[in-house]
Amino acid sequence: MSPRIEISIDGIAYDEKNLTLYVNIHQIFRIWAIPFFKAPVSLVTVLRLVRYPSQPPPSSYSASISPNDTVDSFPYSSTSREKPLYFIQSQNDLYQVNEFFTFFSQFGILSGLLLLGQFVATALCIVGATMFWPISWVEQNVIGGNREKSIGDAVRG
Repeated sequence: MSPRIEISIDGIAYDEKNLTLYVNIHQIFRIWAIPFFKAPVSLVTVLRLVRYPSQPPPSSYSASISPNDTVDSFPYSSTSREKPLYFIQSQNDLYQVNEFFTFFSQFGILSGLLLLGQFVATALCIVGATMFWPISWVEQNVIGGNREKSIGDAVRG
């Protein structure tokens, strides 16, 4: 019951100082047992990298290198000074909440309900901000909770 996953990479950002790679991915997740199910999602994958040879690869590492290959025949080996070899230390997939619901929802029913709930929450926030702005205005301007201060006043406390 292995899923079929189609992946396309939209963007990559590399943090050289922290050896972290951020990958923006779109993926389509399908399960062969459910013929019409497809979950297109967007996510950010954070890959923590380890530079080789400063730390050797884990013993369980298996690459597509044949036993006859030597270190010199590998294109980005540790002997190549211009391009170091990196290994993935850890991977963290970051999904948005609404993208997460697409995995559990057939034909987007839960995603639609979540979207409706987000619109209701937004409308309630607008109503609350409109109804209670006079109280906020009094607190900021009459009581003095947010009066403008000069830099000297802020430093003195």
